[in-house]
Amino acid sequence: MPQSSAPPVLYSYPTVDKLTSSLANFILKAQTDAISHRGVFTIALSGGSLPNNLKPLADVKEIQWDKWQVFFADERIVPLDHPESNYAACSKAFLELVPIKKEQIHTINTELFREQTRIDPTAATKSGEEDDAENEAVEIADDYEKQLVNTFAGANAARYPTFDLILLGMGPDGHTCSLFPGHELLSENDRWVAEIQDSPKPPSRRISFTYPVLNHAFRCAFVAVGEGKQDMLSSILDRPEEGLPCSRVRPISPGLVFWFVDDAAAAKVKYPKTEYKWIEKATDDDLITGERKRMKEEMDAAVEAADQQ
Repeated sequence: MPQSSAPPVLYSYPTVDKLTSSLANFILKAQTDAISHRGVFTIALSGGSLPNNLKPLADVKEIQWDKWQVFFADERIVPLDHPESNYAACSKAFLELVPIKKEQIHTINTELFREQTRIDPTAATKSGEEDDAENEAVEIADDYEKQLVNTFAGANAARYPTFDLILLGMGPDGHTCSLFPGHELLSENDRWVAEIQDSPKPPSRRISFTYPVLNHAFRCAFVAVGEGKQDMLSSILDRPEEGLPCSRVRPISPGLVFWFVDDAAAAKVKYPKTEYKWIEKATDDDLITGERKRMKEEMDAAVEAADQQ
């Protein structure tokens, strides 16, 4: 596979309703494409405002919920029913409204929590308990990585898991997942899932996918809405050389990164927009399918040229 990446694809909508409708259609297409190739759809979700933008999924009749394997691109080290839990937010928004089995939803293992984490998960680590807290976080991250291994190892001989779709948000500082500007976690290239004990945004203790996972996905899709996103969205798309965490999400070919934004968020962006092509039928091609076809044609031509030498 060529170690290159294509530029982001930017979709902008006049209203949030039109955005979420297109996003649901986009997810449906990603699901259909994945199931036709491998019989399963692997997706990773994020927290923040993203879960509420996924509510229309509950009304999409064509979704094959029995084929989904759901992960979380990052998670806070809190109980699964805690207000800060990304799982809890996604569950309330749509997962508990659809016929998906619990074993298809991969959450952090709360049985690994220390007693202190169970009692007050967002409290500062007590003096003298720093090593215990770090060991706990490492164990939780490693356990989640093992869940990835168990899901992807059978179908993937590659070094990294290849998600069909990872849905992401954009923080006010340009962070995504729990990858924050200037943090040492940005340079993690070996682990699939890593712990973070000093998140600039509370709660401080989390686990997160690393860039090797994000940048081996077939599709990464960001969602950003509202005037408050204008300046940061412009920085990320118009000045990627600044190296903000969101700008570093660039899946290698044939993977692509998409941005679903409303016109309010895109008001200051100079980056060219693309008109979204509504997927009417399961057989309709999307950009990923087109990229796969292009790569196959190039490889076939290379093989043919080599045979003629």
